[in-house]
Amino acid sequence: MRLLPLCAIAWIAAVSPAFAEGITIVLDFQGPRSEQSIKEMKHEFAGIMRESALRFDFQSRSEAEQTTSSDVLVVVKFKGKCVFEPAPYLIDERGPMAFTYSTDGAVQPFSEVECDRVTRAMRSAMSGGDFAKADVLLGRALGRVLAHEVVHILTKSGQHGTTGIAKTALSGSQLIAPELLLDADDLQRITEHTVRR
Repeated sequence: MRLLPLCAIAWIAAVSPAFAEGITIVLDFQGPRSEQSIKEMKHEFAGIMRESALRFDFQSRSEAEQTTSSDVLVVVKFKGKCVFEPAPYLIDERGPMAFTYSTDGAVQPFSEVECDRVTRAMRSAMSGGDFAKADVLLGRALGRVLAHEVVHILTKSGQHGTTGIAKTALSGSQLIAPELLLDADDLQRITEHTVRR
């Protein structure tokens, strides 16, 4: 059993099969962030999820604490620096770029994104003119990592797809490629778990 670090937040709603009210993604940044990257992350996420027909809204943690919402809430903590710095990192710390919590095998609406690992992965695939648009590429990468974790939450499963955004692992090249979509099978899994029964 994994303990949930954000379990003290009483206003978190459990994910249910019915999403008619919408889904609010609470963004909880633990370190510095690029506003341009966050704007691009939201844009990328919306593009990936557009075929799902679900309604998503983003709020900061402080906004969510002050709002009474009937939406289903998903909390995503962003750790590290969500900014692209010009100097490369010297530490090679391997591990997942993000993960979603589960308790006794049940997927919970809590995820963590390791911004430093996302940045290192995308840096490995960048060249030439990519560095001039690093904030946009970081937002794109974060949007894809976020979408991957939200697929786990919406499907209530740790299952991965064979292609697209829900693959087991995304390479640096896939994080910054012009397009990476939700596979049709994964879209079907989302639909099966989110329709009102």
